[in-house]
Amino acid sequence: MAAWNSVPLHVSYEVMGWFAFASWSISFYPQVILNFRRKSVVGLNFDFVLLNFTKHSSYLIYNASLYISSTVQKQYRNKYGQKEMIPVAANDVAFSVHAVLLTAISLFQIAVYDRGSQKVSKIAYGVLLVTWTSAAVCFFVALHNHNWLWLISIFSYVFCFSFDIQVCMTVIKYIPQAVMNFMRKSTEGWSIVNILLDFSGSVANYAQMSMQSIDQHSWVNFYGNIGKLLLSLVSVFFDILFMCQHYLLYPVKKRKLEASPEHDNAKSSDRPFVNV
Repeated sequence: MAAWNSVPLHVSYEVMGWFAFASWSISFYPQVILNFRRKSVVGLNFDFVLLNFTKHSSYLIYNASLYISSTVQKQYRNKYGQKEMIPVAANDVAFSVHAVLLTAISLFQIAVYDRGSQKVSKIAYGVLLVTWTSAAVCFFVALHNHNWLWLISIFSYVFCFSFDIQVCMTVIKYIPQAVMNFMRKSTEGWSIVNILLDFSGSVANYAQMSMQSIDQHSWVNFYGNIGKLLLSLVSVFFDILFMCQHYLLYPVKKRKLEASPEHDNAKSSDRPFVNV
């Protein structure tokens, strides 16, 4: 059984982990509150929410299995070394449970609030069908040889068809919202606060993983939990993209100014007077 060598690093690991948990967990609420206040989900991409639910469900399966199951933990140590620490902490499991619940609430809001003409795309339904069908096939393969670590790894890192359910869902879920913002030239209806919190959580997640690697003098924590690593990397990339869209490309003040009567009057006064 692996143990911490440094108390300060252990404390820092726990602090960073629960900070990431708090940032990621709170990041769900601004969008839910915005939907509730507007009684509308127009501007929120439904593909994003549905794929996000699948992504967090797969992440919960991975985290809970590796954190709770002694069988999976034994298989992990047999593969990476008996002295290696399990790369999933209590905050990872807590976050996953919370994320699934909050995303389910967002799906409920989509069902009951004003949706305009928006709907889930056929592409999203196709992605979900392929994803869970592949997971079912992998389950029966693992059931035959009892390789449960391999099975939950399907939900965490590259293996089956060179794709990982969790990381692929993270990539795919963000694209519809980014494209939608681009097509509308607006981020209205899409909460930027959840992006700022998500970015903070991803940075804290990297710091947490680094603390464990430094203490153990091993980088197994990174490549033994590549799903968590790639998850944060992809999230940071799209968070930066969304921040650029919101603050640089389609800023709220600019849109309000262009829509104001004063702006229209100013534009009219700039036109040359024609005496007919």
